[in-house]
Amino acid sequence: MLRILHSLPRTHKFLLLPVATMVTVLGAQKLLTTYHDHSQSGASVESVFVPLADDAAPGVPSLAQAKTPVATAIDHASRLLDATRDKIPLSELQASEIIDLDVIDSATASTFEAPRPLPADRLAANTGARLDDGARHIAIVIGTLGSGMLAADSVSATDAQAPVADATSYEDYGIDNFDEVSFLPLEIAAQKTYVPQWKTHIVNTGETFAIMAKNELGMGYSEVLGLLDELPDPHMFTRWRAGQSFDYQVDKNGKLLTLKMMKNIRAGVLINRQEGGDLEVKAIERKGEPVQRLYAGSVSGSFARSAEATGLSSGAVTELTHLLKKKFDFRRDSRRGDDFQVLVESDMIDDETLDSRVLAVKYRGQRLDLTLVRSAMNDTFYTPDGHSLDPAFSRYPFDGSYRLSSNFNPNRKHPITGRTSPHNGTDFAMPIGTPVTAPAGGRVERSVKHYAAGRYVVIRHDNGYRTRYLHLSKALVKKGDRVEMGDRIALSGNTGRSTGPHLHYEVHVNNAPTNAMKVKLPENTRLHGDSLVAFQQHAKPMIAALESGDTGTVSVATSRHSDNGSDDG
Repeated sequence: MLRILHSLPRTHKFLLLPVATMVTVLGAQKLLTTYHDHSQSGASVESVFVPLADDAAPGVPSLAQAKTPVATAIDHASRLLDATRDKIPLSELQASEIIDLDVIDSATASTFEAPRPLPADRLAANTGARLDDGARHIAIVIGTLGSGMLAADSVSATDAQAPVADATSYEDYGIDNFDEVSFLPLEIAAQKTYVPQWKTHIVNTGETFAIMAKNELGMGYSEVLGLLDELPDPHMFTRWRAGQSFDYQVDKNGKLLTLKMMKNIRAGVLINRQEGGDLEVKAIERKGEPVQRLYAGSVSGSFARSAEATGLSSGAVTELTHLLKKKFDFRRDSRRGDDFQVLVESDMIDDETLDSRVLAVKYRGQRLDLTLVRSAMNDTFYTPDGHSLDPAFSRYPFDGSYRLSSNFNPNRKHPITGRTSPHNGTDFAMPIGTPVTAPAGGRVERSVKHYAAGRYVVIRHDNGYRTRYLHLSKALVKKGDRVEMGDRIALSGNTGRSTGPHLHYEVHVNNAPTNAMKVKLPENTRLHGDSLVAFQQHAKPMIAALESGDTGTVSVATSRHSDNGSDDG
């Protein structure tokens, strides 16, 4: 068969190759059997035999009597197979099936000689490579016949009404009315309303808000500057740290719509773009739920470590230590085994405790038995009978402990001249810039600079005492200012005639200098009348909680409660 095909002109090869391949590979008998297997129900492929007509030509039977599309196709196959055995007059070929018919008069072919089989090791390597385009074409034809579908051009005009197998689509749209189906997803997406999504930005090392706002928020430099001017605290965006984060939304063009940033769990800022395009800034303030909790422990070692062992926060321990040391010296007066109870109030926000503050404390030891309760009207601690723990006049004009470098000495002699050169104050060695605080309420008399005293401040207090502060690096008050106990009035320094950084502190009673470390100080304030009654009513549940000793969450009046009356002390 291959020799015949190779000997024919190109136009004949074009016509005969698909059919010759079909007959050679599958055989006409197999083609008929496959077709009838699909046409007759209940018959297996192995048992179907097709009856042939008495005058059927040898080789491929003819079904010319049955005018069907299949019969027509097989008739073509039979005639083409005969071409390999005998001549076919060119007059029987249709002009549409060949090209350049005038180049030959007839076509003949010799007997087909089967090619020598390939060795087994080469057969696998050549599998699939011996089928050319014609073989693939006839395979498609056979598949079409086997499924019951024929191409329209294979049906003759007389068989135009012949039934053809139903074609179908396996796409399941899931609805009955095709008109409701939109097969243009892009069109649907284009009609959706844009919904801005919240995104979170985490600040990177060295990142600036201006650059980030330009790249991710669609903001210009001038708009960023305008926004920073509107913020209650612009440092939130100009001094942020790596790891901080904020949430934001942008529109479909990538321009900022909303930005929310929290300075801490309690406070933050919300920025919204208005319809006109301007940015509106609102402060966020979250108020927590006040919760009271009782802590109890005993002294074992240092008081601070013993207090921390009860679960108190570091801030509460610091406040408690500062409070109690006004009354006694921990190193000298505290003893192992002393008991204490502390009532603390905190704000609870999202299961996090904030702003812990001591409401009441009870200390019972070998050398001290003390109960203190915070008053809501002035945030001052009082004993149950109304005595204030804060003195009317503080011994030291600063917080913390500093070395006393030179005592008060009115008879001090000058080391060189030998003359009496009184030292009317008390010197404390301290770093330059240490805050100096007012020991009591009063009014500033002087805030000037002197060649020997350096920069100095003088305060006349309400009880008639006068205090002086020399060698300051900076004064924080001016003449005529009113100050209260604990207010910052200056920063220590080393100005004037000074041998090193220190604070020179003087106390004058009846216009005469006295030893500030030994002078009798005015008595502390005390509640009287209605103020005392209101305080005791407020302190009653707190004292009961301290005496119960039941640690954990308790419910008592808080420090935010407002007492009636005023402080008569």
